[in-house]
Amino acid sequence: MTDTRYTVAVIGGTGPQGKGLGYRFAKNGHDIVLGSRAAEKAEAVAAEVTERLAGVAGAGTAKGAANADAIAAADVVLLAVPYDGHDELVASLAGDLAGKTVISCVNPLAFDKRGAHGRVINGGEGSAAESAAELAPEATVVGAFHNVAAPLLWGEDEFLDEDVIVVGDSADGKQVAIDLAASVTGRPGVDGGKLRLARVLEPFTAVLISINRKYKTHAGIRVTGLGEH
Repeated sequence: MTDTRYTVAVIGGTGPQGKGLGYRFAKNGHDIVLGSRAAEKAEAVAAEVTERLAGVAGAGTAKGAANADAIAAADVVLLAVPYDGHDELVASLAGDLAGKTVISCVNPLAFDKRGAHGRVINGGEGSAAESAAELAPEATVVGAFHNVAAPLLWGEDEFLDEDVIVVGDSADGKQVAIDLAASVTGRPGVDGGKLRLARVLEPFTAVLISINRKYKTHAGIRVTGLGEH
């Protein structure tokens, strides 16, 4: 576990993934500001998280705010928004994101009668994380937390029995996500390489969704062969 205490703005913090990740971060000592287009909605969800944290020793704080205000109050920003509308939202917040470490867990997925599948971004040469990096060029964008299941994040288990794979072009940016991963899994995240590999991590979530439907579970990823890392 890291000794560094982060203040994390969760954009999309009122959705299941954002709320669940924010809860895990705060449960393990980080401060969170849940962001939403409507501050009142974010404040209501933050109150729900705060209630869940009651009695947790060493827990961080949970607040709610409008997106720009949430970003201004934080040094790390988690993008946990649906892919639809993602580019417009990031573009509108680009100035606010300048100088911040931005972690994208956005999965561009689509669904049809055969199930979930990954969308093709930029002719196969792009991803949501790479789009965020292009739209907010003064931010340090990394990808992480793509494959963790929202129901487990809000669940009772102390830690999730899986690994968080982190990709990015900045070693410092990746280290932030690697540190925060310990709040979810109890161990540091796994450095998975460059940001362009988000093109693999994002649509892989569709595979996990298919596994979940088949086996009635919430599957995750474990990386073997690393020993203690």
